Amino acid sequence: MKKEFPFPCKEPLVALIGPTAIGKTALSIELAKEFDFEIISVDSMQVYKYMDIGTAKVSNDEMQGIPHHLIDVVMPDQDFDASSFEQNALASVQDILKRGKRVLLTGGTGLYLRSLLEGLSRQLPTFPEIRAEIQLELEREGRNKLHEQLLLIDRTSGNRIHMNDTQRLIRAIEVFRGTGKKWSEHIAEHQASKQLRFENTLCIGLTCERKQLYKRIGLRTEIMLASGFKEEVEQLVERGYGEQHKSMRSIGYSHMLKLLNGEWDYETMLEKLTRDTRRYAKRQYTWFNKIEAINWFEKTESDRVGGAVCEFLNDTTSAK
Repeated sequence: MKKEFPFPCKEPLVALIGPTAIGKTALSIELAKEFDFEIISVDSMQVYKYMDIGTAKVSNDEMQGIPHHLIDVVMPDQDFDASSFEQNALASVQDILKRGKRVLLTGGTGLYLRSLLEGLSRQLPTFPEIRAEIQLELEREGRNKLHEQLLLIDRTSGNRIHMNDTQRLIRAIEVFRGTGKKWSEHIAEHQASKQLRFENTLCIGLTCERKQLYKRIGLRTEIMLASGFKEEVEQLVERGYGEQHKSMRSIGYSHMLKLLNGEWDYETMLEKLTRDTRRYAKRQYTWFNKIEAINWFEKTESDRVGGAVCEFLNDTTSAK
């Protein structure tokens, strides 16, 4: 951020997070209208143009005139990751605050939210030759031996990484051999050097009973399919986008591609899409649990959420 808003930023920042289909969009619009927020989307899929129905992207009518940021910013064949989000989100925060508005982060991609609030870990170099050697060791000696080796050189990482997680197992040994330092030490150094970016942050999480969430996911899927999702994917294919692109390998789009390619029939596609969306919701909760100080509310408690936001904004204003 530029000198107008140096780190740590003292301006209030509110985040509204939760799993897919929980009802974040509608509540975010209510909060934005009441408290003069502009919304930054924290969603790894809504950044892509032409991918609207399958991402449950907020429509222009739903926005009700509320400015939204980081929606439709890249084409489906362009790379966009947590680092890209971090840079773009910081620029959006600065722009919003400079204009005297407030920031509301809304979405369900926990990694993206953490990248903004905490910053990403420094990218460690890769060592292809070392990785190839370790891969051969894995094939020759098995993952048990490899895990034992990791425990000897880096017990902290060894205790954290399951022996079945061969990708991270190989990476931990690769980092040690390539840098001469334990992977766990690299992580600890990053944690110690992290700079507090935002002094006044309120993170609100929406939740509900798991069976109710799964019912909402099923309903969301039905609405998505009835709203022309198949036609949306067909149009993307006509534009030249396919499974070779990261965006098209995401939940929903990869499933519809298999239907269009004749790999699955409609019933199989629907069953697997619903199942995988439920699994995705579980993974979202796993990411949310890595974010400290989330204030959880039932999805029906919109009044309580509004009260919490009002109290937070009043407290931060009076503290200036």
